[in-house]
Order: sequence, then structure tokens, then C-alpha cells
Amino acid sequence: MRYRIEGGFPLKGTILAKGNKNAALPCIAACLLTDEEVVLENVPDIQDVRVMLDIVQYLGVQVTRLRKDSYRLKTTDIVTSEIPQEKAKLIRASILFAGPLLARTGKAVLSPPGGDVIGRRRLDTHFLALSALGARVEIDGVFRLTAHRLVGDEIFLDEASVTATENAIMAAVLAEGTTVIRNAASEPHVQDLCHMLNQMGAQISGIGSNVLTIEGVERLSGTTFAIGSDYMEVGSFIGLAAVTRGDVVIENADPQHLRMTKLAFGKLGIYWEQEGRTIHVPAGQSLKVVPDLGGAIPKIDDAPWPGFPADLTSIMTVVATQAEGTILIHEKMFESRMFFVDKLIEMGARIILCDPHRAVVSGPSRLRGSELTSPDVRAGMAMVIAALCAEGESLIHNVYQIERGYEDLVERLQHLGARIRKES
Repeated sequence: MRYRIEGGFPLKGTILAKGNKNAALPCIAACLLTDEEVVLENVPDIQDVRVMLDIVQYLGVQVTRLRKDSYRLKTTDIVTSEIPQEKAKLIRASILFAGPLLARTGKAVLSPPGGDVIGRRRLDTHFLALSALGARVEIDGVFRLTAHRLVGDEIFLDEASVTATENAIMAAVLAEGTTVIRNAASEPHVQDLCHMLNQMGAQISGIGSNVLTIEGVERLSGTTFAIGSDYMEVGSFIGLAAVTRGDVVIENADPQHLRMTKLAFGKLGIYWEQEGRTIHVPAGQSLKVVPDLGGAIPKIDDAPWPGFPADLTSIMTVVATQAEGTILIHEKMFESRMFFVDKLIEMGARIILCDPHRAVVSGPSRLRGSELTSPDVRAGMAMVIAALCAEGESLIHNVYQIERGYEDLVERLQHLGARIRKES
């Protein structure tokens, strides 16, 4: 499938932010930790969620769709502890089954996970954390984890990995004794998982910080939990509204998770108004880079939460091409994420790719429509934004990658006046 986009038209109207993909996926995996019913609400209707639901059904979970964004999951019996290879390679989050499977069955067999093609994404932190709790790890083309019992321990993660933190949390809630996880990731999606587990009877404290203390319990009960809004999606729509010179209201935006994002957009002369959970990105943005003190060139760089989220660096790179001035974009985590800027340069962007992690962007640039291929979720969305503010027509291929993270994107953008359609 591909998108055909005619650019150069301002977007106007109201759009509703969907549930956080990166919260929904671990919450689905966490349903394995109880034999009682769990109802998840505000779940985004995207490909990654569908793959995760396919996997839990394969493992023996009864899945009932209550509404488009709501599911009931009941794990009476786990019939296998092995994740099918063809499903694992479709999604990075398949690794999230290691913790709950170990906790419930004492074993887990996982193939190397798939996901975005953005460089090496190491798994060592997962297995070091689970080993500290008593798991034995063997690698012979697949990952085989076994544990006679899990026992709480003090764990210092060698990196603040979101999914490794989540795996350690899910294993520790049913382990014997106390677990302390230091250098833990604290992103909103990690917080969502912790809040859901506490509703199920877990005892997790320190939520939102990088030190989590978990008192193991014998069993967890069912619950009903609503996934928080996707601040990555909100950030994408803010950038889209600004560069198309549009006027867009984003509902269910949950601005409390956008403090650093607001500072970063401010460096590009972009602001918004907020009331409750709603954000209004008005027309008439200055789109002018704000220099650092003394006239120095500013930078936007990612960092663990509450720093600027790495997943938005691709979006900010495109937005920077439309702002007057020069800025440095520094993506520290993945060595292949910035390579998509070659396509922006072909469209007319003035960007110097200094190395795999740093790009100097000078704007504003008049972008021209082009033929593009999406390498990952966020770079794909960045290409959509570039195409919508470019002159002429663009084709974007491999849109499967984009739709892994954005629900009903074509229809929602059409509602804002975007000239975009999906083709076979």
C-alpha cells in the first residue's frame, strides 16, 4: 500500500488523540499475570496492537472486542510459553512476553523481535534484569528462559530501557520478596503499566521516578484500565499543523506529558494554547528559530524521560526545515534513525548530516513532492508531514510501517482537509 499526497494546503479542524501504543502493548502482555478478566480501554486500533492480540490468543488468552478501542482479556490457562516466530518478527514488543511468561509458567521461548529498522536495538538489559531475579537464559537462535522461582533483588539497569524496565516490573510483581529497580525508565507508558498492575493488586512504589520498589505478591486480580493518550501522536499533529500553516485543535492531548516537547517546539517558534486536556495550535506561527544566549545555534536533543522523546526527533527534523534559521538535531539512541534525511534533501531541504546521530538543519526550505519509502513508524510520519507541506504530489511506499503506530491516519487527516489517499 502507498499514500498519494498533494501538498501545500493548510490543515484546519479538530482531531482526537488516540491511546498510547507504547502503553497498550505492555498492558496487553501484563494480562498474562492473572487468571481473572482484564478490560483495556482507549486501545489504539493499529497493526502492532493487532499482532500483540494475535500472540496472546496463541498463548491461550480469550480476547473479546467490546468496542473499537476496548478489549476484554482472560487468561484461564497459558497453553504454551513459546512465541511463534512469524509473529515475533513483526513487532519489537514481542520481547515483552518474557517477564509475564516467566512469572506465570517459569519459562519463555522467544525469537528475536522485529520492529523499526533504526539500527541496533540491544536486548542484553532484558536478560540481565531477568537473570537477577533468578531466570536462566540460553541462546541458540532463539531465547530460552527458565526459572524454578523468581526472587526479588536489587537491579541496576545498564541502560534506562523502556521495554527492559517493563519486563523486569512484570516479572518482579509475582516474585518472592522485594525488588528495587534503579536507572529504571519512567516514561508515561511505563507509568501506565505500573498503575494498571497496582490496580490488579501489585505493590509498586516510585512510579514516575527512576527508582522503582516492588513488593512481590502471590497473585494478581482482574481490573479495568484506560490507556493514556499518545503524546508521540500529539507531537506529530502539532508539527503537522504548524508547517502547513494550519489551525488545529487536538483533543485528549494530555498536556502534562508535553512539557519538554513544548520547550523544543518553542525553539522553532511554535506555540500552542491549552485548556484542560485540549491543545489548540493556532495559525500564524512565527516558525523562526530562537537562538541560544549570545546568538549561538540551538539544538534539540533526545534524552530519557522527562527529556525530549527520541521518537519525535524525526518529526522535529522535518518541522525545522520550515523554520527560519539554523538548528542542530541530535538523536543519540539509534544509529540509523536519521538516515531518512537523504529523502528530505532530495525534496529540497537544506540539511547537513554530520554523522549517524546529528543533523544541522537550515530553513526555511521549499520542499518539492517526491517518491518516498517509510523506513519506520516515526520517520514515515515525518515523511507524511513533509509531503503535506511540499509543493506538488508525493508518493509514500511501505505505509504499513506508519500504520503500525497511527490509527486511521488517512481518514483523520482528510477530516482536517489534507489531500491524501491510500492506494494499492
